[in-house]
Amino acid sequence: MRRLILATTALLAFAAPARAEVPWRVSPPAAQQTSATRLTAMDEAIRAGTFQKITSVLIARNGQLIHEAYFDDEGAEARRNTRSVTKTVTAMLVGAAVDRGLLGSADAEVMPYIREHRPFDNPDPRKDRITVEDLLTMSSLLECDDDNSFSRGNEERMYLIEDWVKFAFDLPIKGFPEWTPRPEASPYGRAFSYCTTGVVTLGAVVQQSTGRPLPEFAHEALFGPLGIEGERWQMSPTGLAMGGGGLGLRSRDLLALGQVLLDGGRWDGRQVLSADWVRAMTSPQVQVSPERGDYGYLLWLPKFRVGDRDYAAWMLSGTGGNRVMIFPELKAVAVITTTNFGVRNPHGISDTLITEHILVALTSA
Repeated sequence: MRRLILATTALLAFAAPARAEVPWRVSPPAAQQTSATRLTAMDEAIRAGTFQKITSVLIARNGQLIHEAYFDDEGAEARRNTRSVTKTVTAMLVGAAVDRGLLGSADAEVMPYIREHRPFDNPDPRKDRITVEDLLTMSSLLECDDDNSFSRGNEERMYLIEDWVKFAFDLPIKGFPEWTPRPEASPYGRAFSYCTTGVVTLGAVVQQSTGRPLPEFAHEALFGPLGIEGERWQMSPTGLAMGGGGLGLRSRDLLALGQVLLDGGRWDGRQVLSADWVRAMTSPQVQVSPERGDYGYLLWLPKFRVGDRDYAAWMLSGTGGNRVMIFPELKAVAVITTTNFGVRNPHGISDTLITEHILVALTSA
C-alpha cells in the first residue's frame, strides 16, 4: 500500500476482552541451529543505518522465539502500520468464514454480498461471475492495476471516492491487447493485476457473510485465539474496516500470524484455520510474472537465493519493505517492520536484509 494515512480515514482500536498472552517460548539461537554471531552482526548493521529505517526484526524457528530486536523508540508494544501485509490477514479471515460455513467457498460469487452498493457503472454479465477466489488471487477481470497510474482502478483513485466497494465494481472490464497475455494463455489460467480495491471488497464480503463488523469477526476468529489485542483498523469513509492495508499490529502479533500459516493453521494446540485453507493460501494460484514468481491467496511465493541454494518462501508484504517471511524448509518465520516509505527501493532493502543476514544466520550454524 502506497498511501493509507489519509485525512478522511479514521483509526479504530478494537476493544478486546481480557488478553491471553501470546505463548512464545524463547530459545537461544544456537539451540535452534541458528548463528547468534550472524544475528548480532545483523543488528549492528541495522543500527549503523545500512538498511535505512528498520524498526524491528523478530525470528522464530521450530516454534521458538530466537531473536527479537527493536530499533526505534516505540518498542514491543507499538502497533506497526502493516500496510499491505493486511491483505493476507483478509485472506485468513475469508478462510475463517468458509471454515465456519458462513461463506460457501472460494468459488462463491461476490455480487450477492455487495448488493447494497448497487447500482454499478459499466454493467457487464462478467462482473456477476467474479468470485471470491478471483479477488484472492488478484485476477478478476476488473480494470484495476495499482502498478499502473493510468488504470481506472488504481488505489490512489479509490481514496477520492466515498464508497470503496462501489468504486471497485463500477470499474469496466479490462482489455487484453495482443502484447498482454490473456488469462487462458497464462499459467494457472489467470492473469495477475495487483488490485487493492478488490481486497477492500473482500472485507465487505466477509462482513456481509458473517453478519458482523469485520474487526469484530477478526477478533473472534483470528486475533483472540492468537492473543492479539489492541489491533488498529483503518476505516473507509463509509465505516468499512480497510481489508486492503493499514492494520496496526505489534511485531509479535505479526510473527504469530506467520507461525499459524507455517503450522498449517494451528496455534497453541488449537486449529485456528483449517489446514485445507492454509494449503490453498500457500499454493501457487496465479503467476505474477516470470521474474517475480507465483502468488497464492493474497500471499507472495518468492524464492531467495543464498549461495547456490534457493529457499522457497511465503511472504506477507507491505509498502516500505514491511515483511512477514515464512520459510517452510527451515521451519522459520521472520518479521521485518520498517518506516522506509520514502526511500528508494525499500523492498530491495528488505530483500538484502533477508538474504545477507537472516537466511545466512538460519543456514550457517
